[in-house]
Amino acid sequence: MNIKKHQLNESTLAYIDEGAGNPVVLLHGFCGSSQYWEKVIPELANHNRVIAPDLPGHGQSSPLKPGFSIDDLAEKIKELLDALNIEKVSMFGHSLGGYITVAFAEKFNSYINGFSLVHSTAFPDSDEAKKGRESGVAKIKDEGIRTFIDGLVPKLFSPENLNESYVEKAKQIGYTTSPQGAMDTLLAMRNRPDRNHVLQNTEVPVLLIAGEQDQIIPVEKTFSVTRTNIKHAEIQNAGHMSMYETPNELIKVITTFS
Repeated sequence: MNIKKHQLNESTLAYIDEGAGNPVVLLHGFCGSSQYWEKVIPELANHNRVIAPDLPGHGQSSPLKPGFSIDDLAEKIKELLDALNIEKVSMFGHSLGGYITVAFAEKFNSYINGFSLVHSTAFPDSDEAKKGRESGVAKIKDEGIRTFIDGLVPKLFSPENLNESYVEKAKQIGYTTSPQGAMDTLLAMRNRPDRNHVLQNTEVPVLLIAGEQDQIIPVEKTFSVTRTNIKHAEIQNAGHMSMYETPNELIKVITTFS
């Protein structure tokens, strides 16, 4: 999969663009990259045009100026879609990518055919989680991005999957994250608002995907709203990273939705 790059105002956004058909956008999680989706993209690209960006400050994309919000990240995705002349998408957001997805669905509803939160939530951070974000900023500042990633990544996986080779791969991807970009993204996540009203009010199809063994976002935090246009899918034997842990199950859930 080739990485392309697009200059958006003062920043560069790297992205994968594979396949043809109805556009599907895949947004990765914090300290990840478009490479998180490497087992998912080939199958989806058989029937769809798949766009998978590196979020600002992640992978090969340049960081934004400090002080940006989740809404600003959603704006960057809109700018990329505009640059690619894409008017309607189905959007799947993993973790941080889910925060951006639900913000995008609120701000740019006309672009959305349907959307999915993958191991993510429409809830804001709890007070405890906010303190955790601030501790993360301090750790990166004091000890560097590698030490932070070494502490973060094992928590993303089900305990029974920790000896798998993809855990080390996720670390290697994490090491490429801009330290400043990671710190600024932690603050953007800390400051994000409750967006359950988006789920409660949207008329488009919504898919909420949770991992049975997710230690970061428990199932009930993902399945926050129940409506006829919202499908709940719980993936067994997966933690926070079903795209690595159970990719075939994730693909099955995504393809039946998109």
